[in-house]
Amino acid sequence: MKISTAREDAVPAQRQSSEPPAKSASLAARAYAVQQAFTQLPDDVHALRDIARVAGLPEATAHRILQTGVDTGVFEQVGRGTYRLGTGTARAGVQAMTRTPGAASTHTYLVRLHQATGGLALLYVLSAFGGAKRLCTDYEIGGMDPAEVGMTAEDVVSVSRSLRTGASGRAILAYLRQDVRDQVLAEEVPPTAGPGVIRDNDQLAASLLAIRERGFAIGRQECMAGWDSVAAPVFWRDQVMGSVLLLKPSSTMPADLRPLIHHTLRTAKDISDLTATPLGARL
Repeated sequence: MKISTAREDAVPAQRQSSEPPAKSASLAARAYAVQQAFTQLPDDVHALRDIARVAGLPEATAHRILQTGVDTGVFEQVGRGTYRLGTGTARAGVQAMTRTPGAASTHTYLVRLHQATGGLALLYVLSAFGGAKRLCTDYEIGGMDPAEVGMTAEDVVSVSRSLRTGASGRAILAYLRQDVRDQVLAEEVPPTAGPGVIRDNDQLAASLLAIRERGFAIGRQECMAGWDSVAAPVFWRDQVMGSVLLLKPSSTMPADLRPLIHHTLRTAKDISDLTATPLGARL
């Protein structure tokens, strides 16, 4: 874990007392600015100086906000003058994510994608616990036996969870912060990955740029031999939350992928639009 350059946590008394009391609205805006600074800085532990700089605040002001946040669990002080986001932030994130669409809302779109293309339609979500990875939360494969897809239990917990392997993983990875992308690129390629997996990190980074430019990813036997794919990211406003994957046998993949891309993009957009709809309005 990299740690930003530390500095003394003590703030001179004269600096603390020289600022006039902030109005409540102004103080709230400053508190949000401090919290947002953690999402803009690389890595997860930061010095007071860096937090204040990114938040655009005097160090004394940032220090007071951080210390208040430490008391409530929003921030954690991990060293002299260094901080990271605390469990209070994680609890808020979990509570917010429970308001995103569930399978009852999204499955209809996966059925539609399957019926329009004849392929397997899967929904992956981004999981940050224990490192950035993806998890399949819903799918529509018609009358096919899941065993026919050819994935073992080991594949499910290794190949298909890695963000560097497969179109669905890269469609998520392309929209994550650079420091998170660097962590994923530092991972080993799963040994059971398909023959088309992108092993060279420079080529993988170039593919992420292409995904951001086009809005979708194409996979050629990346996770499994004999299976190709199209994937598109799912967003919650401006934050990537997962991806929609369309999976078809390589032998049935058409030369013209535009119809498959169209249907995959449409499905990802419809699921993304659900996140912008209040839960009560969907009930």
